[in-house]
Amino acid sequence: MIMRKVGFVGAGVMAEALARGMFRADAASPSSVYASDPSEERRRIFAGMILRANVLPNNLRLVEACRVIVLSVKPNIVPDVAREIRAALSRNHLVVSVAAGVTLARLRGLLQTDRLVRIMPNTPALVGQAASAYCPAVGATAEDAALVEEMLRSVGLCVRVEESLMDAVTGLSGSGPAYVYLAVEALAEGGVREGLSRDTALRLAAQTVLGAAKMVIETGKDPAQLREEVTTPGGTTEEGLAVLEAANFRRALVEAVAAAAERSRRMGAGR
Repeated sequence: MIMRKVGFVGAGVMAEALARGMFRADAASPSSVYASDPSEERRRIFAGMILRANVLPNNLRLVEACRVIVLSVKPNIVPDVAREIRAALSRNHLVVSVAAGVTLARLRGLLQTDRLVRIMPNTPALVGQAASAYCPAVGATAEDAALVEEMLRSVGLCVRVEESLMDAVTGLSGSGPAYVYLAVEALAEGGVREGLSRDTALRLAAQTVLGAAKMVIETGKDPAQLREEVTTPGGTTEEGLAVLEAANFRRALVEAVAAAAERSRRMGAGR
C-alpha cells in the first residue's frame, strides 16, 4: 500500500487508468488519492461512486494537500501548470511527470525542483496489465524511485530506463495499445468477411492476441521461434503470413514506433 497522498494534476484518461489500477491492486485507497481538473466531467468521474477520490477545486490546493504530485497533463499544458504551482512546491514534494517528451531538464527549469521522476505508463493499467517505464532525476531519492516503481508495478510491468530511451518507450508501449487495437479490429473484420458474427469474431481476435502475448511472456521464447512453431510449410498460417509480409506489415509496425517516438521528441521540444 502506497502510504503517501498522491495528487493528479489533470484527471484525464491516463490519470484515471493509474488510479483505477492502484485501487484494483489495493496499492492505494480512494482517501489517499486527489485530483484536480478544469473539466467538470473529469472531476465527476474521479469523485463518483467508482473512484471516490478527493477532487479539489484547483492545482494549488492539490499541491498543499499532497506530497506526491503527478503531472498527467498534455505536454503543451506543462508550462502553464508549472507557473501555477512552482511557488507552492517544496523539497517535501516529489513530482512525477507523465507528459510525453518533456525532459527532466525542462521540468527542472519550469518547476525549479530536481526531485522529479518521468514515467510512461499505458492505459492497460486499467486492467492491471500496463507496460510502464520510468527514469528519476538526479535529485530524486532512492525512496522516490522505489515509490514510483511500486505505483507502476501495482498496475502491471515496470522497467527503469535511461532518460534517452523514454521517447522510444513512448513510441512502443505508450502508443502501442492503439496499434494492437487496430490489429484486433482488422482480425475481427477478416472473420466477419468470412462469415462469423462480429461479436464472435471480436472475442476470438482479442483472445488470440492475449494468448499469443502470454506465450511470449510465459515461455520466454523468441517470437520468431514461436511463429515458426505454428507455421506448417504449405499450411494456412504460412499463406496468411505471406500476405502480411507482402503488405510490409512488420515494416509498418517498426515505422509506427519510430514515428511516435519522433513525435514525442518534437512535443517535448514544443514543436
